[in-house]
Amino acid sequence: MTLWETIAAWFEGVKAEFILNFVTRSRWKLLLSGLENTLLMTFFALCIGIVIGVLIAVIRTAWESNKAKMKPGVGRFFMALLNRICVIYTTVIRGTPMVVQLLILYYIVFASSSNGLAVATLSFGINSGAYVSEIIRSGIMSIDKGQMEAGRSVGLNYVQTMWYIIAPQVLKNVLPTLANEFITLLKETSVAGYVAVADLTFAGNRIRGVTYSAFMPLIAVALIYLLLVTGLTWLVGKLERRLRQGDNR
Repeated sequence: MTLWETIAAWFEGVKAEFILNFVTRSRWKLLLSGLENTLLMTFFALCIGIVIGVLIAVIRTAWESNKAKMKPGVGRFFMALLNRICVIYTTVIRGTPMVVQLLILYYIVFASSSNGLAVATLSFGINSGAYVSEIIRSGIMSIDKGQMEAGRSVGLNYVQTMWYIIAPQVLKNVLPTLANEFITLLKETSVAGYVAVADLTFAGNRIRGVTYSAFMPLIAVALIYLLLVTGLTWLVGKLERRLRQGDNR
């Protein structure tokens, strides 16, 4: 067999594999549906994570900034309790694997639920919240304390100072890091198949289980993730350059 005949035979084999894995019975639709579920989980989990993260970051920074000034009483006890709960939450979530948290939430906490997609989204959101809280808390702590004192000196209370003076600066500082958290979260959703959620990875495994061909479906899943992450990384880089240009004005 000549070289060209060998190459032609190889291409014919690749074509047959492609048709078997994606064209036959429209199996490509499984990947499309899985991609849709992956993007939905990622987006809504990030929204949940941002809400949880902002809340925890504000509670922890408020306690750390004001605990020395607060008088003993119900208010101080309540803030100390909230701060302790937030510390325990971030410690537990950051110290345990994502897949274990997902399994606990699905098989124990929401054992009676049949909506795996919603449970998985909530689980990813709770996990993301711990990391987002540290991102935002570090952003708040990076702002000079004089800015808070300046806001209080002109008559603003703590909440108003945080909202009008501190928050805009924090948002500008942490946006690139939050965008990177979005990328990380996108890849972490690949474990959703553990609770039978038909995400992108689960779809690739499903095709592999039917066709007994691992190369095509798994490589296709990897390439789709790579394209998504590359696109998001490009957007993050563009965002960072835009923010740096704003600093130079």
